[in-house]
Amino acid sequence: MVQNVPLMIKEAAQRLPEIESKDFGSFFDSFGQSKVVLIGDASHGTSEFYRARAAITRCLIEEHGFNIVAVEGDWPDAKVVDRYVRHNPAKHAETNTKEMDVFNHFPRWMWRNTETSSFVNWLRKHNASQPVDQRTMFAGLDLYSMGKSMRAVLEYLDRVDPETAKLARSRYSCLEPWADDPAAYGRQAWLKRAAPCEKGVVAMLKDLLAKRLELTKHDGEDFFNAEMNARLIKDAEGYYRSMYYGRDDSWNRRDTHFFDTLVRLLQHRKGGKAVVWAHNSHVGDARATGKSSRDELNVGQLCKEQWGSSCSIIGCGSHTGTVAAADEWDGPMEVMDVNPSREDSYERLMHDTRVPSFVLDLREGHLNPTLRQALLQPRLERFIGVIYRPLTERISHYTKANLPEQLDAYVWFDESRAVKAFETAQPDEPVSAGETYPFGL
Repeated sequence: MVQNVPLMIKEAAQRLPEIESKDFGSFFDSFGQSKVVLIGDASHGTSEFYRARAAITRCLIEEHGFNIVAVEGDWPDAKVVDRYVRHNPAKHAETNTKEMDVFNHFPRWMWRNTETSSFVNWLRKHNASQPVDQRTMFAGLDLYSMGKSMRAVLEYLDRVDPETAKLARSRYSCLEPWADDPAAYGRQAWLKRAAPCEKGVVAMLKDLLAKRLELTKHDGEDFFNAEMNARLIKDAEGYYRSMYYGRDDSWNRRDTHFFDTLVRLLQHRKGGKAVVWAHNSHVGDARATGKSSRDELNVGQLCKEQWGSSCSIIGCGSHTGTVAAADEWDGPMEVMDVNPSREDSYERLMHDTRVPSFVLDLREGHLNPTLRQALLQPRLERFIGVIYRPLTERISHYTKANLPEQLDAYVWFDESRAVKAFETAQPDEPVSAGETYPFGL
């Protein structure tokens, strides 16, 4: 007898209330005992994914003691947001009015949208009622900020250790010509078959760490910020060189940086429990996708290997609707129609339940064994990043996956809408925030 998989999914799924409902987050309470919860999106431009992720995160913070939100964004920009949400404005000139204009580079809509702004404002309000040392921090995991990170390290050392600042300035001068176009450095290094700046950035990080005890006497948080920027510079130097030697190596370096940054955050925060916001391609265990055949790993795989059942992965998906995306790198944002999902995809199974919104718990022991076995048969899964090419969708955006091995839960929205980017909608800036508000316009 042919199994009716959509019917089994319908029977197993938990229908979700409206995202704005106070009960939405409670459907994810069973993940609250984890040390790390990774929440992925199937596109970087879908409102429902951002709003659902924020609602789940609010529950994990309020009810389960999570104290880190780490996103697929640059460390220096996220640090500006962190100071805002923890009511800890910068005491130094490094955060000026211009630099409040965070994440203001391609793809701007990824974080510069009303959905993210609303969560950031909520987190600031939540933290206001918490003791200073228990306020939830906001951090960036990505490494696309080499120039900003170099300037942050130099500004820090200029204040606390001018002699070491001179040494840092000399070592980072190798990268300075490419600070705002680091890919050009990678190209030059590849052409010359050399790593001209590697030795200097590695030595700088070692020297900074060797002075940890001395420098933390000034301000431990300031030192940690400088350390994380120095680590980013070292990893970015290697990442941009690797771009010209093969996509697999550069992907692995980037996701390993995500993981290493997350580990340092958890070590830094007392009783650290983290929520990670990134694309499904980063958080879904790579061993259960087409990435494994290309020797690609990701932060989800590394977290599962490190923390096992104390790591939970939640993914989001949809059938059709609209999405904010570009058709090429550095192109303008467009609101595009999303093709209906393919008949041979996991998304089509979810769509055929005719349930508009639900969560499906995929964990062994939580799912009907017959349904789990059916879902273990690999199918196509759709991934839309900041680029969307609907005319070549099969080759551009689908890959084979094994959903129950990739994710612990799947959040479904049959029809979804594009994020409200600042290009088309204004953020809700609190009047009381003043110049500390991170999303300058």
